Amino acid sequence: MPSWLIFALIGLGGGLASGLFGIGGGILIVPALVYWAGFSQHQATGTSLAVLLPPVGLAAVIEYYRHGNVDVHAAVILAATLFVGAWLGAEAANRLDGPYLRLLFGIFVCGLGVHAVIGAIKRLGWF
Repeated sequence: MPSWLIFALIGLGGGLASGLFGIGGGILIVPALVYWAGFSQHQATGTSLAVLLPPVGLAAVIEYYRHGNVDVHAAVILAATLFVGAWLGAEAANRLDGPYLRLLFGIFVCGLGVHAVIGAIKRLGWF
C-alpha cells in the first residue's frame, strides 16, 4: 500500500475519532504511525502533535463553537498550560528510550480504558 494512502487512512480515522469523541492523536494516530507506517515512538508522537494543530484547531472547534459548545475562557487557560505541559512532556519523552516510552503509553491507554469501562458500568447501574 502506498505511504500516502496509509497516511490518508490514518488521518481520516483520527479526524473521525477527534470529531466524535475529542480524541485522535495519542489514542489513534500515534499507534497507527508506529504499526502501519513503521515510525519510531518518538517520530510518531512528534508527527501527531504537528498534524493536530491546524485541522483540530480549525475544523472541529469551529463546529463545536457554532453550537455553543466551546468555553473560550477555559480554552484559553487550557491552551496556555497545555503549551507548557507539552513542552515539559516532550523534554521528558526525548530523554527516554523508545521501548520505555511505548511501555508508558501502553500503561496510560490501558488505564484510560479501564477507567472508561468502569465509569460506563456505574452509569448504567450495573454496579
